[in-house]
Amino acid sequence: MPQKMATNPLQSLPLHEDGRFIAPGSADPADPSQAVSLNPATGQPLGAVRLDGPRELEATIERARDAFLRWRSVPAPQRGEVVRRIGNALREHKDALGALVCLEVGKIASEGLGEVQETIDIADYATGLSRMLGGRTMPSERADHRLFEQWQPLGPIGVITAFNFPNAVWGWNAMIAAVCGDTVVWKPSLLAPLTAMATNAIADKVAREMGHEGVFNLVIGTDDMVGRPMVADARLPLISATGSTAMGRQVGQVVAARLGRSLLELGGNNAVIVEPDADLDLAVPALLFAAVGTAGQRCTTTRRLIAHEAIVGPLLERLIDAYERAPIGDPMDPGTLVGPLIHDKAAQAFDAAVTKAIAQGGTVLTGGTRADVALGGCFVCPTIIRAPQGNTLPIASEETFAPILYVFSYRNLDDALALHNGTAHGLSSAIMTTNVRASERFLSPAGSDCGIANVNIGTSGAEIGGAFGGEKDSGGGREAGSDSWKAYMRRQTCTINYGASLRLAQGVRFG
Repeated sequence: MPQKMATNPLQSLPLHEDGRFIAPGSADPADPSQAVSLNPATGQPLGAVRLDGPRELEATIERARDAFLRWRSVPAPQRGEVVRRIGNALREHKDALGALVCLEVGKIASEGLGEVQETIDIADYATGLSRMLGGRTMPSERADHRLFEQWQPLGPIGVITAFNFPNAVWGWNAMIAAVCGDTVVWKPSLLAPLTAMATNAIADKVAREMGHEGVFNLVIGTDDMVGRPMVADARLPLISATGSTAMGRQVGQVVAARLGRSLLELGGNNAVIVEPDADLDLAVPALLFAAVGTAGQRCTTTRRLIAHEAIVGPLLERLIDAYERAPIGDPMDPGTLVGPLIHDKAAQAFDAAVTKAIAQGGTVLTGGTRADVALGGCFVCPTIIRAPQGNTLPIASEETFAPILYVFSYRNLDDALALHNGTAHGLSSAIMTTNVRASERFLSPAGSDCGIANVNIGTSGAEIGGAFGGEKDSGGGREAGSDSWKAYMRRQTCTINYGASLRLAQGVRFG
């Protein structure tokens, strides 16, 4: 059922407490001291935020560092209780925050609400995790000795997020880091500063009221004034950065040079293989959401369809029909399925990709143009482009943040897997099949080379609990579930001698 959104989230969310928020009427894109948040559906300002600089960054990192010295000694279950209450506070603000996500980045209603629910879910997960942060006990070769490992808090964590998930990616990092005993310094995208302000204010208020000031910190600034100095700062032992592969290479090199840690969630060029026995009633909606959801602006968006030659015809017939019936328009309208691209540069990248695909021999089967939506924003038609005979389409190796699906065909699964893995990225992947041999082949070491591999669901829409992340140019980082919490802690191996004599390992005798 379509979901209705809160009508005026800017009034009901905590945006006005610290004087940083600038009302829409005073927002000035030409003012270098402001980050103006524009509604991508209309192009109109929602408001602006006063930008931070080196002085504010220094104060923020010091505040996070001082808070860490106290927070690390709080028992982990008590830290979990803080996170639990943050999850409850987010539940109270879910409708308003979901609406703000829609307004600020153009997600449709269910996706905006779903993103906030994802942060609530990770808060619940982290609460349970706070009682399970255990290490291993190993048998010692020495009599009267105990050998074990434990995990200690790491320090203030730097979190850099992209526009397309302005709430949930922070949640993945901040909720886990908090129960691990770390504090957080968050630099959000300048395309979505209002969601970040409201989200951090909610978390910070809960923590302060429970006596833990400085655990959740926000710094909003340009890459030059805030981003690069933050990445280079040794007081932040871990930088978790989400964005393009180019950005990730820069972050990784700078952090590695100071022997810090980086957790990189980068781009994707995700593919779905459709076997001849696939259930098309399942495949078509899975492909539609994965390729068109968030207007193609997810790192897990399906960008390549690799369909068996025996099924590609009927599959495309049904998929084209679904594409052409998907409502495009105001993301706040409950009936909309496709919202706007984030800004005109994204629309220009869409135009350029379509032009290149045609020049390289591709055939536009549907879409390929801007959408006629009288709102003022950047809307494009979901697009399907068939690769030429021989499956040679270089543009398909590039990640374009837009709803473009490139279609390839194959004769046997080995060829499909070679085409699937023949890209620099390795984030998410899927196969649609009712054949257990094909699904197991896809999940085998010789199958998908991605960090995420799905059977009979699309590439997009991961849930918390399982670790999220990719391989190759997708960064190699892992967030959310499984043992991803270990990235936010330091491992410590401990040996206790409870005997009366000194015993050396490996039979060494000294003295």
